[in-house]
Amino acid sequence: MSYTVEKLEKSEVRFSFDVDAETFEKAVAAAYNKTKHKYAVPGFRKGHVPRKVIEGMYGKEVFFEDAMDIVIPEEYSAALDKEHDIEPVAQPELESFDFKEDGGVTFVLKAAVRPDVKLGKYKGLALERKVDKVTAKQVDEEVENAREKQARLIDVDTAAKKGDIVNIDFVGSVDGVKFDGGSAEGYDLTLGSGSFIPGFEDQLIGTKKGEKKDVKVTFPEDYHAEELKGKEAVFECTVNAVKKKELPALDDDFAKEISEFDTLAEYKADVKNKLMKDAEMRADREYEDAIVQAVVDGAEVEIPQAMIDQEAEDMAKEFEYRLSYQGIKLADYLGYVGLTREQLLDEYKEQAAKSVKTRLVMEEIVKKEEMKFEQEELDAKLAEMAERSGQDVDTFKKGLGREHYDYLANQILSEKLMKMLAAENAPAAKAKKSADADAEKKPAAKKTTKKAESAEGEAKPAKKAAKKTDAPAE
Repeated sequence: MSYTVEKLEKSEVRFSFDVDAETFEKAVAAAYNKTKHKYAVPGFRKGHVPRKVIEGMYGKEVFFEDAMDIVIPEEYSAALDKEHDIEPVAQPELESFDFKEDGGVTFVLKAAVRPDVKLGKYKGLALERKVDKVTAKQVDEEVENAREKQARLIDVDTAAKKGDIVNIDFVGSVDGVKFDGGSAEGYDLTLGSGSFIPGFEDQLIGTKKGEKKDVKVTFPEDYHAEELKGKEAVFECTVNAVKKKELPALDDDFAKEISEFDTLAEYKADVKNKLMKDAEMRADREYEDAIVQAVVDGAEVEIPQAMIDQEAEDMAKEFEYRLSYQGIKLADYLGYVGLTREQLLDEYKEQAAKSVKTRLVMEEIVKKEEMKFEQEELDAKLAEMAERSGQDVDTFKKGLGREHYDYLANQILSEKLMKMLAAENAPAAKAKKSADADAEKKPAAKKTTKKAESAEGEAKPAKKAAKKTDAPAE
């Protein structure tokens, strides 16, 4: 095997191969054995036609294309085994190939390779760590949110006002013609919520139970249903009920009902403590993000376009996967937002470039610092994940593939890296009060009859998903 390597700009290299006649002949013979079953010649069983007969009928070059499909990856792989400092990040591009008079061939491949990373300063950055102060207003808002969750709805005979809930039946029409998705029965609408198109909710203020009201609105020009954009519509509404929220009294009884504490003062103190802990955790995350951003900004790396394209493709597939969990097909989503898949990929390109650079820089630091992990650390991760899944470790490990172990290894190294960066870049200014110090100031007596509640948010796509009806909601 004979080849030369030429380094190009933008982290690309060009391999020029010169393959001798003997090597190419072996590839042609292999191509014949691989494809001979495709040829049917009278007098011969299928798959047993001699090579010379096929070449006589279709020309000597009949197996050359398949032979190139064999010889190119073989020669390229052999070259990479020798060029240890070259790490391709995408499939190579065939620039040219030619047949030589002596029976050999030449071909040229261009490949995007892992770029060199020139690290900047990543120790002693002394960035500022900011912790948001927790105000009395924030505490009151959290307590008020808890009251809202405990509110009950009561029917009233008074006229509906902003903030009240009206239960309505409605039928929508444009130019006297009903449209799909424009009708509903027993719909609870909070006046002032802005969940329906502008003007709809305002016209129901002042209505009472049993009243009928024609609500006249104009659909926005950017409304998701093409046939309704900018159209004037009339919704015949019947008010079935007017309801108002009745909040519990803000007293010790409320605190006992909603928390583990016996008094409102203790409950508020606990709310403040949790907000302060949240502020500390948020400050840690933001500080780590600032360190990573500073380290990445200070590094120099020429990223090949192939890496950015692949990262954008991975992001699009991840987005498609998340959409599928919401019962939405990517094609339907793209049609709703007016994008092609190529345009979606283009939107991801900038983010993809940042993601690739961050990964390359972090991996370079891990390499420079010679970071490694012990088997005990991997075992601990596996035990932790097995416990979360409700399985014993051995059963859990049986369901893991090589990619899962690689993921865990990267996770361990990432944690080690962030711990090192945080330690080497001590903040220039710290919060006056730490979450640990505040945690020592615990309220007095606690009850143990109730458990703290938590709420989980759900992931949403980057853009608004299409609605399934054409009701007057925005």
